[in-house]
Amino acid sequence: MYKIILAIRYLIKQRITYLAVLIVVCCVFMAVVVLTVMTGLVTDFKQKNHNFVGDCVVGTDSLVGFAYYEDLMEKLAAAEFVESVSPVIKNFALLSPKGRDLNVHVEILGIEPVRHSRTTGFGKTLYHRRDDVSKVFEPIYDPNLLGCVLGIDLALSRNANSKYSYETVPANVGFSISCFPLTVKGAPALGGLGEVNTRTFYYSDNSHSGLARVDSSLIYLPFQEAQQLCMAGTDKRASAIHIKFKPNVKMQSGCEQVSSLWENFRQEKAGEKLAYLLDTVSVQSWKEYRRAFIAAMEKEQMVMAVMFAFVGLVIVFIVFVVFYWIISHKSKDIGILKSIGVSSANIIGLFSGFAILVGLLGSCIGMFTGWLFLLKINRIEDLLFERFGFQLWDRTMYAIGEIPNRVEPDVLVITVLAAIAACLAGALIASWQAVRSSPVEILQVSRL
Repeated sequence: MYKIILAIRYLIKQRITYLAVLIVVCCVFMAVVVLTVMTGLVTDFKQKNHNFVGDCVVGTDSLVGFAYYEDLMEKLAAAEFVESVSPVIKNFALLSPKGRDLNVHVEILGIEPVRHSRTTGFGKTLYHRRDDVSKVFEPIYDPNLLGCVLGIDLALSRNANSKYSYETVPANVGFSISCFPLTVKGAPALGGLGEVNTRTFYYSDNSHSGLARVDSSLIYLPFQEAQQLCMAGTDKRASAIHIKFKPNVKMQSGCEQVSSLWENFRQEKAGEKLAYLLDTVSVQSWKEYRRAFIAAMEKEQMVMAVMFAFVGLVIVFIVFVVFYWIISHKSKDIGILKSIGVSSANIIGLFSGFAILVGLLGSCIGMFTGWLFLLKINRIEDLLFERFGFQLWDRTMYAIGEIPNRVEPDVLVITVLAAIAACLAGALIASWQAVRSSPVEILQVSRL
């Protein structure tokens, strides 16, 4: 009982304790706010990549593509763990708006819109044809024209609030899309670098995936048209097959089953004339497929966590200073406790309990103020932008809407435990110094 009474008394009576509590509050507040925003950004970015790709991809980085994809799709579609599959053509091209002397380097993604929407989140990214994905390549102003879907940053401008100026009907604009068709050997099909395939497509819709690189450089084309534009010869080829697993299938298990199915398929086709094209094909989960983009965000998140670990060292130092001052002025209390038989372990336990109180109080206040700030963070940013033109991120450059403000329980738990651990570390150093002296030395009149 005396441990609790003394710990509470020290917490209330010693004004310097308020400094330790304030330091804990500030550190916990910063950790909760920054880690919540960073975790929210990373989680949102991962989810957008997952929606863009699907669950698993069987594909190649070669622009030549791989053959026998239709046979592979039949096997995948028949598998019990697969819900849907979608073939894709990937290539690069030059985009030239009709009537303008301008060439823009873009990436082509040839898709079958209905299949691709079942497998990925493509349908949800559309604006004009979201309710009828099957007509996404039919311009509303003339269904007889051959349409294309532009990444939203290629089609529309974005203001400082990350809002786009959508049209009621897509603008009647044609685009010449040119690329080099490749044979199965990887050679230009038309005899030289000066020969290209060029076709005209008309703007039919825009796609807002929320991924800056995708929305600013990607054009969706009908699968068959993209195949004719990029893949020369009579042998049909695709760049990738995107796969969506059934809801009860775990990601790792599903990818392992796809890998096994792929290896069996590759052995079946070993004697075919285009079997060598299968050598460059790999099976990847969505995380592995988009690793080049996701890894940078995860690394930033890790660096931020490390930085706050160093901030925790500041708490240890501050708490040590506070406890050293308190203990140096409470030597009489310590001497009396030891003289009546209280063990060194119990005295250390007393100050450890005091440290836990400091950590808990500071953490609770820091969590509450952090949660309250996150609740209002978007309103605060809007107010700062209206009055001073300040934004955390320039929305004309970064594909970020509202600042993430959903507090994750694991972030709170880790932050609170880290703050309490830092307080305990600082208290243990000081309390160990206190119990090393004997009661006689502590209670000497000259030292009291």
